[in-house]
Amino acid sequence: MTIWATNKKRECQVMGKTGLAALALLFALPGCVSMGAKVPETLLTLSPDNPAPSGAAASGTLGEALAVIEPAAPQKLDVRRVPVQVDASTIAYLTDALWVEKPARLFRSLLADRIRADGKWLVIDGVDRQYSAGTRVTGQLLDMGYDAVSQSVVVRFEALFEAPGGRIATRRFESTVPGVAAKPAQIGPALNKAANDVAGQVSQWVAQPGVVQPAP
Repeated sequence: MTIWATNKKRECQVMGKTGLAALALLFALPGCVSMGAKVPETLLTLSPDNPAPSGAAASGTLGEALAVIEPAAPQKLDVRRVPVQVDASTIAYLTDALWVEKPARLFRSLLADRIRADGKWLVIDGVDRQYSAGTRVTGQLLDMGYDAVSQSVVVRFEALFEAPGGRIATRRFESTVPGVAAKPAQIGPALNKAANDVAGQVSQWVAQPGVVQPAP
């Protein structure tokens, strides 16, 4: 496993302050540090643990439907690379692996499929219809990467539930998978497991009656 550690003029960069301790930890990770470009050996994606069965159908009106909107994401996740938290102020990127799409888009699809599979909502897709749905789920994907200090992957999502009439509710969800070696072959499946866990938590939340409290 190698980690990108380049300057701002290159495509991958280390963000934040890079002190001696951070550099020591960076070089102490298994493998080596790559200072140059390399074609990735692995493409990562997210796949549902509990997909909607073939032939499953639902019907209703747009007012009764739920749409999952692609969440916002910080700059470190607005790329197809996997961020590695080296220390509190330093982020690098994993080499030899790329997401097939940006993480926020992958997570949106995973979440929509999980809510659809759980059968509590009529879930619709398509940009033209998403914003016409009576209920929407979106938010911010805060983290989906690898923590080098704890040797774990972390997925963290700040969900925003918007009910008809404009009333909203928010809740933060998180899942951590520990004991993960700094290798794409282990990080990829662990991220998929953590993302599925978070998607399941969100699906259970939106299935509860009264997610948004009525006005007093």
